[in-house]
Amino acid sequence: MAARFRHIPSSTALRGAAWRRSSRSTGANNCVEAAALAAGPGAGLVAVRDSKRPEGPAVLFPPAAWRAFLEKVG
Repeated sequence: MAARFRHIPSSTALRGAAWRRSSRSTGANNCVEAAALAAGPGAGLVAVRDSKRPEGPAVLFPPAAWRAFLEKVG
């Protein structure tokens, strides 16, 4: 079965998410942020959002899909 991805219209709905940026990110705010969700909508998934719009939408990925993406771009 294909992995299911979800879209959250506003990442502010993900209360308590600990957003992280890449250690390779600059201070220019032109990157994505990721958070492993432990509770709430999307618990067990990885949320990804645009750092320029932290209140904007987030896409939720299964952890294995996010790891596979990171391995390809890393």
